[in-house]
Amino acid sequence: MQKTDETPLWVFLAFSSIETRRGALILLWSSMLFTVYCIPWVTLFQGHEWVEILFLIDDWSWVAMMLPMSVWYWLCLRWVDKKNGWVI
Repeated sequence: MQKTDETPLWVFLAFSSIETRRGALILLWSSMLFTVYCIPWVTLFQGHEWVEILFLIDDWSWVAMMLPMSVWYWLCLRWVDKKNGWVI
């Protein structure tokens, strides 16, 4: 990402070490995937042993943290796309 004088701090902090749109999309999709993983599936599917082995998280605290982060990355991606701030 190219930093200009009009780049807000919240966008710069999200993508300071990411130079390409592809890298930002990888960050966004991995964040969204981890957000879905952080849903406490153990409490939703009680009695299924394979769910307890595969999904270790059993409270909503991780989702409460990951969901705003995913939204933040998405908003930053939209801002940089509108300003054509990606390195070509």
